[in-house]
Amino acid sequence: MQQRHAQAALDSARPAIARLDRSRHAEELAADLIEAWAGVETALRSLLGGTPLSGQALIREARQRQMITLDQANALAEFHAARERSQDTSYHPSDADINAAREGFLKLEASLMTPAATSAQPTPGEAMSTKGLRTTPLGTPQPVALPSERKPWVIPVVTLVVIAVLGGIAWAVFGRGDGSSSSITKGVEYWQHGQRELAAAEFSRAARDNPKDALPHVYLSRMAREVANMTLAGQEATLAVQAEPNNAVALREMGSYLLAAGNYELARRFYVRALQASPDDRTAQGFLGCALIKLGRIDEGMRWMNRAGQGSWSGCAQAVAPPGTMPPAPAIPR
Repeated sequence: MQQRHAQAALDSARPAIARLDRSRHAEELAADLIEAWAGVETALRSLLGGTPLSGQALIREARQRQMITLDQANALAEFHAARERSQDTSYHPSDADINAAREGFLKLEASLMTPAATSAQPTPGEAMSTKGLRTTPLGTPQPVALPSERKPWVIPVVTLVVIAVLGGIAWAVFGRGDGSSSSITKGVEYWQHGQRELAAAEFSRAARDNPKDALPHVYLSRMAREVANMTLAGQEATLAVQAEPNNAVALREMGSYLLAAGNYELARRFYVRALQASPDDRTAQGFLGCALIKLGRIDEGMRWMNRAGQGSWSGCAQAVAPPGTMPPAPAIPR
């Protein structure tokens, strides 16, 4: 189970790794490096069965538990260092950073795909070996009895069993999706009535029922921000983007988390991505304006806030300019 969760986390980071190309803008490369590392961290946490550790401490723990080899740990450390450098808005990721990200990703993925990785506890240096691929003999031929005469009631019974199995599969596929939607609806109702624990339980259930749905993680991130639990807010926002990398609401929530955390430049990038996915999103427009104002780009920020109209983002403008009519907003900024 842990192995599958780790592989799923790596799969969610694969698009960001694939986008790493020196020809792209430095800000886009930095955002993709950060997003890809988030997927790698989630994969490592899954391998460890869940842990609050991150960064170098997480790599050391995985190495100490012999989940990864020394070579893989070194490659992941280089990837993490590239990610840390990319946090600086004045830094332009280099070819070495891109190569470090690709190598760290590929080495961890190779470890997960080897037969040794499925063993309960590999010994040091065995993570890339094929030891244990076949531990039992093939066995000897056994006599097979002649088929008995078919009874007249066999076919109807088998038919009923097949129908029951197909019905169970249909419920698992379609019924589960309805359950996820129902859990989100219940969670929103609980949240609106101040029943936060019940709301969190419903959103968590929805996330388990449909791991590819970003919306439960968006709500969990937003609830965490409301109580200033920024660690949990960041984790849930990351899971939302990993579940649906092009979901405008998930990208907007990541921007809101980063804005609340004071990382205004990276927040601006995610609001831009949200508007690229949904250009008419007023909330993303308004908070993009807020992020721009925080970055000192006041005129541009005010135009975006004017385009969005009044909303919870309006407070950003009060300290810098009186309300007034502004010209239409420009194209989405880079």
